[in-house]
Amino acid sequence: TIDINLTGVFNTVKASLDPLKNSQGYLFTIASLAGTNFFAGGAAYNASKFGLVGFTQAVMLDLRQHGIKVSTIMPGSVATYFNNHTPSETDAWKIQPEDLGQLVIDLLNMHPRTLPSKVEVRPSIPPKR
Repeated sequence: TIDINLTGVFNTVKASLDPLKNSQGYLFTIASLAGTNFFAGGAAYNASKFGLVGFTQAVMLDLRQHGIKVSTIMPGSVATYFNNHTPSETDAWKIQPEDLGQLVIDLLNMHPRTLPSKVEVRPSIPPKR
């Protein structure tokens, strides 16, 4: 979990720094609400996402002086194959992957003077219990 969610992102960002600086691009990381909220049974996942949020925010502070925007997207429940789950009709209440794609487009279209550094996204209607 930490290797993929934190170390993998760290290595990818490190490898992309020069091209980003040359293009004044935009760096997005996908964290999770688990990066700011704890849940039982998720210590490794929470640690990896808390680390990712902290890493991305530190990178944002370093890179914005080069004209590079950095945003951490922190979704809640998303209809994905996470934990061997197969999305189905019962996941209609969850955020859909295309919703996050639209969010990235919306962030790219924001005025250049704005930098939404952390974006929390939750399903608009919680699941029925």
